[in-house]
Amino acid sequence: MSDTVRRSPAPAAVTGSPVEVAVRTARTAYDSGRTRSLRWRRTQLAALERLLAEAEDELVGALAADLGRPAVDAWLADLSSTAAESRYARRYLGWWARPRVTGVPLGVAPAVGTWRPEPLGVVAIIGPWNYPVYLTLAPLVAALAAGNTAVLKPSEYAPATAAALGRLVPRYLDPQAVTVVPGGPAETQELIGAGVDHVFFTGSPEVGAKVMETAARTLTPVTLELGGKSPTIVDASADVAVAARRVAWTKLMNSGQTCVAPDYVLVHRGVAEEFLAAFTAAAQEMRRGDLAMRVVDERHAARVRGLLTGHGGRVVLGGDTGVTTAGAGDLAGPGVDLTVVLDPDPDSALMREEIFGPVLPVLTVDSMAEAVDFVEARPRPLATYVFSRTRATVEAVRDRIATGGIVTNHTMFHVLVPQLPFGGIGRSGMGAYHGKWGFEALSHRRPTLHKPTWPDPSLVYPPYAESTRKLLRKIF
Repeated sequence: MSDTVRRSPAPAAVTGSPVEVAVRTARTAYDSGRTRSLRWRRTQLAALERLLAEAEDELVGALAADLGRPAVDAWLADLSSTAAESRYARRYLGWWARPRVTGVPLGVAPAVGTWRPEPLGVVAIIGPWNYPVYLTLAPLVAALAAGNTAVLKPSEYAPATAAALGRLVPRYLDPQAVTVVPGGPAETQELIGAGVDHVFFTGSPEVGAKVMETAARTLTPVTLELGGKSPTIVDASADVAVAARRVAWTKLMNSGQTCVAPDYVLVHRGVAEEFLAAFTAAAQEMRRGDLAMRVVDERHAARVRGLLTGHGGRVVLGGDTGVTTAGAGDLAGPGVDLTVVLDPDPDSALMREEIFGPVLPVLTVDSMAEAVDFVEARPRPLATYVFSRTRATVEAVRDRIATGGIVTNHTMFHVLVPQLPFGGIGRSGMGAYHGKWGFEALSHRRPTLHKPTWPDPSLVYPPYAESTRKLLRKIF
């Protein structure tokens, strides 16, 4: 367990529901004032990094149990990414938290204006199941860096990881300042309405709307990291082999259960067959011929398989809609075949719903203008990817598509850059985080204006003579 600058006593009355107790405990810790210290914040971030290093085996085992995730993938996608986020925040925290001095207008002078980031208070962090360590603890990095306390509500659909976090967080972090509550939708709704100062939610747009509706009743601000159908555009000038390999790698990661995974591909008709062949070869090599992909549970598997009926396209890889088991031994669980569908009906469920699984629709287009128009006619995506060697294509995507983020000649990697804000637009999200953007999202920029008592010119006070009114118009 980390040391802290000072620790407040436990609440006198530990009564109420687990959510009520957790919020009350976090509020008491915040009210003690200790979280405002930069030393406390750095100590907590360093402790979080120790948790990730020392409990790696425990967390990897939990991720395997919940998601069938291999150890290398668990380290790369959940553990190392979270540790990197924490190290970056710890390095730049002093710079982000510094007070700033501003100028003032002539009519306000003499005066000194300053502002500085202030903590918000208690932050509720509602994590998802698909990356249950990274997408729960990376928002915690932002909360701690900004000097807040936090209540974590891990996803009930990743129970082993939720239990591991419940054991590890109080062991390594200040157990009063960071609390963990288990539960499902009822506990989530209770937490949102329990008097917290900010809600940070990662999940689907449908649940995000419910989170925002509940938070609105108490005017609690929210950050919503949601999802959507993130397109990939491949034009005729692209290095098609590289594009196919990179799309295959990131689509296969976590079996496509990633909010920024390539949801579908718009490929120029002239290179479509080359792309399909290269994607199939790359995926077969990466999977060693095994197309069955493990997903979180059978209900999710059935939903994804259901998208493979009535789409009107041609299946060029996979396509088995029967019940499948993926993985072996401890990693075995419900599965969906990796499937590629060529030219599905744009109005089919496959092209309306976020897939969130190992199914890739590929649509052929005759021009990049057609591809851009297709994306722009649909709900705003969380990310857009473009593979091209043509500057005009990249600029058209950048200037015309309203999207949360853009990556050229790769996919998803912007998530791992703490110097960049990460967030959605429209139905794909509200607000941004990572690096200083998370710090700012969970801070209040509080202004202070200092005025001396001298001079105190009488002309600023009424009643005003005609000459004084003219002078005031010039000054103000």
